[in-house]
Formats: sequence, structure tokens, C-alpha cells
Amino acid sequence: MSEKQIDEVSGVETTGHEWDGIRELNNPMPRWWVWTFYATILWAVGYAIAYPAIPMITSATKGYFGYSTRAELQQDLNQAKASQMKLTDLVAAKTVQEIASDPALREFAIAGGASAFKVNCATCHGSGASGGPGFPNLNDDDWLWGGDLDAIQTTIAHGVRFESDSETHASEMPAFTDVLEPIQMRQVAAYVWGLTNKPSNPALAEAGKQVFADNCAACHGEDAKGKMEMGAPDLVDAIWLKSRGEDAIFRQVASPKHGVMPAWAGRLGDATVKELTIFVHSLGGGT
Repeated sequence: MSEKQIDEVSGVETTGHEWDGIRELNNPMPRWWVWTFYATILWAVGYAIAYPAIPMITSATKGYFGYSTRAELQQDLNQAKASQMKLTDLVAAKTVQEIASDPALREFAIAGGASAFKVNCATCHGSGASGGPGFPNLNDDDWLWGGDLDAIQTTIAHGVRFESDSETHASEMPAFTDVLEPIQMRQVAAYVWGLTNKPSNPALAEAGKQVFADNCAACHGEDAKGKMEMGAPDLVDAIWLKSRGEDAIFRQVASPKHGVMPAWAGRLGDATVKELTIFVHSLGGGT
């Protein structure tokens, strides 16, 4: 029987193994740790038997209990979808006025509309619906085609200047380069800017008043407050869709920019259009 070797520094028995003069100490793990380790092995074996655990070629073992977190999640999702479908069917069946007057249905429509807005509308109108150059701010009360529920629904469903939809809003400001002299366009630009700001040349603005009356009032109104039925913007509210300043107004008179909004009815369906209508109306600018 070989003699036990004791490490001189630690006083611990060695295993007898030695590498390059270094001896391995015989420090076994605590028994409670060993038994815990064995217990985890037994637990793993039991878990593999009881639940889906062992991968196969195209699937996995079903387990004794047949439990699956994926199946449970799918069941929850199916229940949620079924619940949503009931409300979605109600949205599709009711008018936007009826939806708005039902608190629970209105809340559901706003939530659905907010989600649809982020996916389909935020690219142009911004994530907060505040718009940008050429894209209307949907939070204010300045509306080109009307801000009540019916008007918003029509605009979303059929779009603006969208050629593929026969019911789309259609209006275009003509280019006045063939109608007005450059000085007249400068005059009317100064006049329109002067409605809400100080014009660069009061004399130009004064002359532009008659130019406006003769060429622009038919659409924008004699008071320049616009006409929703024509999509003509209000020019006295200091809200500018394209850009600000006399030069910008001059360019718009000479060579107008015309935005196009797609018709969403065919893409999203009637229920989603109604949800978007309720959502946009709820932003605070709806009338």
C-alpha cells in the first residue's frame, strides 16, 4: 500500500498525480453539492420524459403530458383574434358616427387605427401625425377637404388626385405663367404673404390685391379663407403646406406643386379605413 502524500504548504492529501513537479490536491466537492448535481440529472431526465424536449428530424418528442408553450401561446392568440374579430365585425357594420358614439368601440377603433397609421401613414404624415413640407399636419384644425368624420373617411378611402380611384378628390391649381406677367405674380405673392405677415414691399402687396381678386378668389374665396369643396387652402391662417415666404408663394403661383395621396379603401378594407378615420379624428383637429 503506497504511503499517503501530504502537501507541505496546505497540509492536504494529494491524489498522487504529478505534472512537472506540481502535485494535485485531493479536495473532493462537498457531498451536498454532489447530490444536488445528481438531482439535476434526474430532473433533466424526468423533464425530457414529461415534456417535449428531444429534437427529432422533423419534430420533437411530445412528452408524457403533451404540453407545449407554443401551443399555449397560439391558443391565446387565437382567442385574442376571435375577440378582436367580433369588434372588427362591429366596426365594419357600423357607420363612423355610430362607432364614435360607442365608447368601447371607439376605443378599439382608435387603437386599431393608431396601429394602421404607423404602418401605412406615418411615412408621409410623421409618427406623430404632425406632417411636414407638402404633407398636412393632422393634429391641427386646418383641413383641405374637411375635418368631420365623413370627410376624413372619404379622403382616406379615395385619396387625393389618385388616378386609379374615380371618387378621389381632384383639384389642381393651374400654373399662371401663361396668364400673369412675372410682376403680377410677384404682386399677388406679396399680397398673400401680407395677409399674415409683413410684405417686403407694401406697394406690391396693394397691387396684388386686385390680381388676387381677378385670378385666385374663385377658388380661395374673396376673403382668402379657402374652399374645402375644392381643396383650396385657407391663406389667412398662417399655416403653409408647401413652404413659407414670398418667394415660395411666387414659385407656387408660377409652377404649382400637387401632392398625391393614395386611396386606401382597396388596400386596407372598409373596417381599417373606419378605424383610421376615428383615430385621425381623435387627434384633436377633427371637427
